[in-house]
Amino acid sequence: MTYRAPVADIAFTLKHGAGLSRTLAQGGELGADDINAVLEEAGRFATDVLAPLNAIGDRHGTPFKDGAVTMPPGWKEAYRSWAGAGWNAVSLPAQWGGQALPHALNAACIEMWNSASMAFGIGPVLTMGAAEALANYGSEHLKQTYLPKLVSGEWMGTMELTEPQAGSDVGALRTKAVRANDGSYRITGQKIFITYGEHDLTDNIIHFVLARLPDAPAGNKGISLFLVPKLLVNEDGALGTRNDVRAHSVEHKLGIHASPTCTMVYGDHGGAVGYLVGEENRGLACMFTMMNLARLAVGLQGVGIAERATQQALQYARERKQGRAAGAASSAIVEHPDVKRMLMTMRALTRAARAICYATAGAIDGSHGKSDAAKASDGRAALLTPVAKAFSTDIGIEVASLGVQVHGGMGFIEETGAAQFLRDARIAAIYEGTNGIQAIDLAMRKVPLSGGTVVRAYLEELRATVKAVQAMNDPALGATGARVAEAVDSLDRATTWLLSKIEKEPQSALAGATPYLRLFGTAAGGCMLADEALAALRVAKGEPAGRVAVARFFAENIAVQAGGLEVAITEGADGVNGAEAALTA
Repeated sequence: MTYRAPVADIAFTLKHGAGLSRTLAQGGELGADDINAVLEEAGRFATDVLAPLNAIGDRHGTPFKDGAVTMPPGWKEAYRSWAGAGWNAVSLPAQWGGQALPHALNAACIEMWNSASMAFGIGPVLTMGAAEALANYGSEHLKQTYLPKLVSGEWMGTMELTEPQAGSDVGALRTKAVRANDGSYRITGQKIFITYGEHDLTDNIIHFVLARLPDAPAGNKGISLFLVPKLLVNEDGALGTRNDVRAHSVEHKLGIHASPTCTMVYGDHGGAVGYLVGEENRGLACMFTMMNLARLAVGLQGVGIAERATQQALQYARERKQGRAAGAASSAIVEHPDVKRMLMTMRALTRAARAICYATAGAIDGSHGKSDAAKASDGRAALLTPVAKAFSTDIGIEVASLGVQVHGGMGFIEETGAAQFLRDARIAAIYEGTNGIQAIDLAMRKVPLSGGTVVRAYLEELRATVKAVQAMNDPALGATGARVAEAVDSLDRATTWLLSKIEKEPQSALAGATPYLRLFGTAAGGCMLADEALAALRVAKGEPAGRVAVARFFAENIAVQAGGLEVAITEGADGVNGAEAALTA
């Protein structure tokens, strides 16, 4: 079974969850027909072109010989068709050849690319982020030289932070940059785990590399960002000589086999030519432009892999005959209550994660400018980004695992494809900042933003949704209003507790960070699905029963976990921080 893009579901969440319906109501050049056309064409490309390459890429991998990577059969042609159709440029600046469409619309496309093939989808994400960073911080000369081809996708970009001794602790990196007389820099050092560090999809690869100057301060304050092309670019724009950078090896991984993960070496012959992006010793701020966009995109990978796993599990359950549930019309396993529970959990979690990611992208869209509304949207985007990344990638793993379970023994066999989804999904909770790091970011940095006013404003919005659900009083919603109200209450109390501990008892706050993020995603996801159910009841032309059923299931079967998460946050710190006795060898 292959993937079919759920364009209607995506469009509904995009318009009602990400706020595009409000944008459309305000008028402007972008209309509903435009959005539908983009989604339909993206769905067609994902379904017909990329999805059939997924298993091929998984089997073939990225063979490495003499410093070169050979991508799987059909991948080069697919990528060049994808870039040629303008998909890399959807949300990038029009000034440099982009289409300047909403990030939320691009988020929907990113989901589809990653559902079709997660190994394919991660590469362009880094190019998009590189283009955004260069557009925001690069010199005019660098923009003129590199941006048009990064925006078009004719050249791909990388993001290079990690070193053997510097993973989550970026400030420990040792890659060196030395000033040259011509205003450029010479880069020497090693980077590991570099996604698409080497490949044959494009003629040039533009590396964005964090490095340290000889006179730089220690730690994060002494990091600079450099643009290091694989091939140097002549003054006339033509490709020149090979730069002093190479891929040393390609990792053998659990999943995303068709995504080349490289160890990169700089400076075999005196140093790779690099160009400063932004200011010296201010590189981390520039890199965060790439990282934040990449974190949302990785959250969308979780959504994408969950969607595909759900589709395949549902089709298998409809076709697989085994026993007969009491009162069932057929012996298909989809009739068994426990299988229904698994499938509904998969669908509900997937849709909740999608709504959170799209809402984050919508907040990014609203954050441009200097108005009070833009500042509020910027705070909202900052608050939701770690939730979108961590909650959604956790969901991707859980849903893919359930997909294997629905298949039973056949799920453990590679030929069905269910196992690949689980293998691929596992990396998303690790790269672009582990989910533990995202939880720390949420609890220790984002919740205290503006004295807690950003998170308090968000809680008020969730309460408004609860009131609207309760006011609807539709029997089809069951106990949805009551259960999401309890989840929001738990989040509210846990937030108050967290704010009281951040400065006085930081270890207690840190111990509760991961369950806090899960509670946040659970409460927010429950409210978003309830809001979608209300929208379906009010405006949907078709039958809204399916969307209402998903919201009800989430509320009555998943949101009810909020109380336990609250207890783990507010009462579990001593058990975490006092665990030495159990962990001592």
